[in-house]
Amino acid sequence: MVVAVPTMGEASMESERSGHFGHCDNFTVVHVKEGAIESMRPVDNPPHEEGGCLRPVNLLASEGVTVLIVAGMGARPLAGFNDVGIEVYFDNTTPIVGDVVAHLLAGRLAKMDPQQVCGGH
Repeated sequence: MVVAVPTMGEASMESERSGHFGHCDNFTVVHVKEGAIESMRPVDNPPHEEGGCLRPVNLLASEGVTVLIVAGMGARPLAGFNDVGIEVYFDNTTPIVGDVVAHLLAGRLAKMDPQQVCGGH
């Protein structure tokens, strides 16, 4: 499993999770093998204008991401992630990247419901 978490500042397990994936500084990409974190790497988030709301969809798909954890996103990118087979999970209360990944691995996160999307996207 390859998990991406929108991140503010430098990408790391101790960094702050971004409240909205489209406006994050980068993504912390975590490789998980047999339920344990194997490695972590940063992936820069290009400016929102380059490709609009679907630019991060194509970027993360090309990086091999299979799971994305967000605290907010619009309907268009959610549909895009669903189309490319990236599962989107929702968490808007856990502020640290490593903690939100731990919640996912413990089975404490639910997939994002279309009713949770932000307006205007």
